Amino acid sequence: MDYKQLGKDILKLVGGKENVAMITHCATRLRFEFYDSSKVEAAKIEKLQGVISVVNKGGQFQVIVGNEVQQAFRTIKNEMGEQPRSANANTAKEEKKSVISRLISVISTTFAPFIPAIIGAGMIKAVLAVLVLTGVLTNESQTFFILNTVADAAFFFMPVLLAYGASIKFGTNPVLSMTIAGVLLHPNWSTVLASEEALFFMGIPVRLTDYAGSVLPIIITVWIMSYIERFAERVSPSIIKFFLKPMLILIITAPLALIVIGPIGTYLNDLVALGAEGINNRASWLIPMLMGGLQPFLIITGTAWAMTPIATTQLSNNGEEMINGPGMLASNIAQGAATLAVAMKTKNKELKQLASSSGFTALIGITEPSLYGVTLKLKKPLIAAMIGGACGGIYAGLSGLVRYAFVSPGLAAIPAFIGENPMNIVHALITIAIAFVVTFAATWILGFEDPVEETTQTHAKKGTTNQAEVIASPLSGKVIPLNTVKDHVFANELIGKGIAILPDQNEVRAPFAGEVVTMMESKHAVGLRSDNGIELLIHVGIDTVSLKGEYFETHVKQGDRVEQGDALVTFDRQSIQAKGYETVTPIIITNHDKFNELDPVKEKHISLGEPLMHITKLEA
Repeated sequence: MDYKQLGKDILKLVGGKENVAMITHCATRLRFEFYDSSKVEAAKIEKLQGVISVVNKGGQFQVIVGNEVQQAFRTIKNEMGEQPRSANANTAKEEKKSVISRLISVISTTFAPFIPAIIGAGMIKAVLAVLVLTGVLTNESQTFFILNTVADAAFFFMPVLLAYGASIKFGTNPVLSMTIAGVLLHPNWSTVLASEEALFFMGIPVRLTDYAGSVLPIIITVWIMSYIERFAERVSPSIIKFFLKPMLILIITAPLALIVIGPIGTYLNDLVALGAEGINNRASWLIPMLMGGLQPFLIITGTAWAMTPIATTQLSNNGEEMINGPGMLASNIAQGAATLAVAMKTKNKELKQLASSSGFTALIGITEPSLYGVTLKLKKPLIAAMIGGACGGIYAGLSGLVRYAFVSPGLAAIPAFIGENPMNIVHALITIAIAFVVTFAATWILGFEDPVEETTQTHAKKGTTNQAEVIASPLSGKVIPLNTVKDHVFANELIGKGIAILPDQNEVRAPFAGEVVTMMESKHAVGLRSDNGIELLIHVGIDTVSLKGEYFETHVKQGDRVEQGDALVTFDRQSIQAKGYETVTPIIITNHDKFNELDPVKEKHISLGEPLMHITKLEA
């Protein structure tokens, strides 16, 4: 697989480098924010070879690539040149997102550049634990001292690293942001703290605290600094801006950070940590159970990052954490177990190959290929994984399991659970066993709908064959039977057989490659003919011809050639409904008599590009 070419293809389909406001990546996915989301061709991106899935959640557009994501990321960065300004510069776009989406976006963008540092530091800690356990090193040796210092550095200087990520998110100067973090960590404050002397700035008392390993103070500070930078940019004369602007930023931001923002951020930091600790003291099983069971949901919705600040704060302050790692260990193992159960049970060769490789990857600690490629699509294995993850999480919580290093929990990260308590690793192994066994058994019992391989079959009549073809969904929404549509022409199949979709988005895209044979002047209906002779009518809404094209916009005309995923029509659902019209969209095979069998999907929610109908054409 050429991931460099994949990166170029993705950049082209998201609207080019001019449309990318921000790009980061994690272990398996590219994370974008755009200036204009309407330019992004999500359906085409999802069909690229090497792309596992596309998710638009948590305030970000995410492209799941897998373990080789860095190759695609580097290619995109090279094509883009300089780091673009933050998406927050586009205030109009940002205001359309919910508060939760914006908060998750801030956390994920801020922590994404920082993750490699704490994973590397965490693995050093894990290796040191193994070396001490086996007697190769002692806690008093100089080698241990040096390596432990290396591992501690990422956590001690966490505000500096977070300042860089926050500066990307808030569109402010990274070096000045990191300088402010350096102010919070300056050794002079340690001296004042040790002396217990009162400190004042222009008569205002300064409440000093230890900011090493803190999270919220620097993120809030950089956010405030982004506005201060704009102010300094506006008031600094061009002739002296080069030195006046950075001076104003530092001289305003630093005192604010020390006197106001830092203490408030520290208080919030401590409040969140105390809340998590209080829950753990009263119901130690609750948080790991929820994390073990709901982790796939958190990943899908993009909210998995929400727990990261609490986990990193616990690791920095206590050298261990129980808020994230134990439950994630159970969840990751459960994902692997569910996927491997699918690999053993399926008769579909392609699915068996995918499930085998992604199941092993999930056991190692990277679950996105398993989640998006297998369990989410099959549904029942995902339910089994959530059950097994919750069961493993309950044991992890009751046993007091903790994680000593920030790594993605899985078989490769077992050393991260080796620490001062010798039973901790035993509890980790039991958690793994429970999650695996329960999930595997649940997957096997619940079963799943095994995808049928598309093959040419022999027809009952001599000299004839059945050729199966797939029509992709031209809309996103809820699939409903055609006979429930409130129009007797469609409901009684007078012009053809098919299905209907109640759309939840405002676009219609080509379900196959072919030709536009009809585009109504009222723009509400389009007729297509596939390269294989399927004639399809897509009729947006009921009686919407009366709107005479109002609220509709066409992107193709009669006679145009289209490829699957090309934009056909966009429409304003809300305005159409406000006028009293239904937006339910019949999708009709008008030459159904030329086909032997038409098999639409059952009632469910369907996304753009997913298989909608299987058609078997009878040929002599």
